[in-house]
Amino acid sequence: MAHQRAQSVSTTEVPKEPHAVSLKVLRLTRPSLAIQYPLPHPSPTSTLAQSIPRAASLTYPSAPSSPFALSPLLTLPPAFGNAYVGETFSCTLCANNELPSDTPRVHSVKIEAEMKTPSLTTSLPVSFASASTPSSPDSDPLSQSAPPPTDLAPAASLQGIITCHLREEGPHVLAVTVSYSETTSTSGRVRSFRKLYQFVARPALVVRTKIGTVDGGWALEAQLENVGEEALVLEGVRLDTKSWFRARSLESLWDGEKGEKGKAVVGRGGVQQVCFVVEKVGEPDEIGEGGKVFMGVLNISWRGPMGNMGELSTGWLGLKLKQ
Repeated sequence: MAHQRAQSVSTTEVPKEPHAVSLKVLRLTRPSLAIQYPLPHPSPTSTLAQSIPRAASLTYPSAPSSPFALSPLLTLPPAFGNAYVGETFSCTLCANNELPSDTPRVHSVKIEAEMKTPSLTTSLPVSFASASTPSSPDSDPLSQSAPPPTDLAPAASLQGIITCHLREEGPHVLAVTVSYSETTSTSGRVRSFRKLYQFVARPALVVRTKIGTVDGGWALEAQLENVGEEALVLEGVRLDTKSWFRARSLESLWDGEKGEKGKAVVGRGGVQQVCFVVEKVGEPDEIGEGGKVFMGVLNISWRGPMGNMGELSTGWLGLKLKQ
């Protein structure tokens, strides 16, 4: 009599039990003005052009007709968008109770996040909504010390916000871990899951520096190239030097007492050049081989089209002292 061999069932083929809590991650970005393409004024002799209303080409048809490409309507990006080095990356994390009833009871929901960069992994604090009254002017809507609710009722959610200043380019991975407890009248268990969200941080500005000698000191030339997708407004370019050096911008030397100039706008692919005159005002504490010393750090700050702030600092810039 032939014996039938029992088929082995792989544990990987067993369907996993769905979680009672789901996770939604949404990047927080500033809105932008919607772009419209208004139709030109129709020709009196064109019957087809006369039959097409110009308001149909406007993003906001009820607004007064204008040939300007930017409309008064604010829109959010339809996708994740670009992430640039120097800007602050922000996300809202939302844990939702997907159960239709309160059996089992979901409680002790915890959200943890960390950011993996090409060089290190950093834990990110999650800021939850505080229990203070929103109408109070002194209340802070987000507080890291505010404890999240213990229970999560059916269809309720727990929301938090994380922020991370992007300091290096390359692939980044946002890892979010959600843990919670399920309790019934007879049993209870702790469950958790982890999700990964990958994006690439690209450079918004490329900084090239060159140091040359001038009478009585040195000249630092810096070339700032916009390699991003949008125009940037330079808020400031500052050279922070060691205590034994003093730096002055050539722009301030030329302007004198004329007052503050307008901020430079660097378009996509545009280049802005700045120059500083560096003078020695003291003796350096540390001198390397060949008379090389650290001079300072170049700090650049800018704003995007809708006011999003960006900051970038170079490494220590060195020069060679005259023997």
